[in-house]
Amino acid sequence: MPIQNSPYQAFAKLLTSSGHNVSPAELHGLLLGRSCAGAGFDAEGWLVDAAELLESEPQDNVRNALIGLQEMVKGELTGDDVTVVLLLPTDDEPLADRAAALGQWCQGFLSGFGLNCRDSSMLSTEATEVLQDLAAISQVQDALEESDDGESDYMEVMEYLRVAPLLLFTENKKPDAPAAAKPSLH
Repeated sequence: MPIQNSPYQAFAKLLTSSGHNVSPAELHGLLLGRSCAGAGFDAEGWLVDAAELLESEPQDNVRNALIGLQEMVKGELTGDDVTVVLLLPTDDEPLADRAAALGQWCQGFLSGFGLNCRDSSMLSTEATEVLQDLAAISQVQDALEESDDGESDYMEVMEYLRVAPLLLFTENKKPDAPAAAKPSLH
C-alpha cells in the first residue's frame, strides 16, 4: 500500500495544486546543486532559481515550502551528518517511477550546479568525476527494470547520491566570514 503522506508526494501535490508541472526531485536537485556549487543559502537567490524552473513566481505556500526545503538542505550540508536525504518517491512506488525521479533529481542538480559554479576548471578530478557520474545517472531511467537486480542497482545509486554531493559542497562552499580579530593580550 503506498505511503500517502510521504514528503515527495506532499511536495508533488503542493506543486501540482499550485499549477507547477515540476518534479519535486528536480527541484530538490536544483537546490542541492546550487548549494554545492557555492551559491550559499541566501533565500532570495534560491527563490529566483526556483521560479525559473517553476516558470513563474511561486505563491506564498510554495514559497514557504521552498524556504523550508532550503533550511533542510542547509542543515544537511553544514551539519555533522555525512549524508543527504533525497526527495524521491518512496520504495513502494514502481521502480520505473523512482528511476525517472532519480534522473530528474540529477538533471536538477547539474542545472543548479552549472548555474552557480564559479569556475569549473578549478574543480578537482574527484569533483569532475562526480559531475560526470551525475550526468550518466540522469540517463538511468530506461536502464532499470523491475527485478531484484534493478532494485539493487537503484539502491546503490541512491546511496552514492546521498554522499557524492558532500564532496562538491566541501570543495566549493564559500569560506566562512573571518572572525573578528581578538585583541592580543601581552
